[in-house]
Amino acid sequence: MPKLPEAAWFEFAPEGVCEVLSPSTRRLDLTDKRDIYGACEVGHLWLVDPDERTLEAFERRGGAWVLIAAIAGEAEVRIAPFDAVAFPLEALWTD
Repeated sequence: MPKLPEAAWFEFAPEGVCEVLSPSTRRLDLTDKRDIYGACEVGHLWLVDPDERTLEAFERRGGAWVLIAAIAGEAEVRIAPFDAVAFPLEALWTD
């Protein structure tokens, strides 16, 4: 495990990132931020869409994002790198 910095920021990329898409940031999340995460060598990216109630999970392979799972409805979520504990996708929605 990397040593935690004394500063208020980290200088290493996380293993995974989860973005919640919203109308105001959707374009940025799907384009520029995805490219930034790839350049920083983030290994996994989850895109959660609360309007569509879906989750798309990507893994960085050979310099490209590869879709490894697309989940909707009441399906169980257990996808790397957050695969230690399974949960139903519907648990993400508050209504």
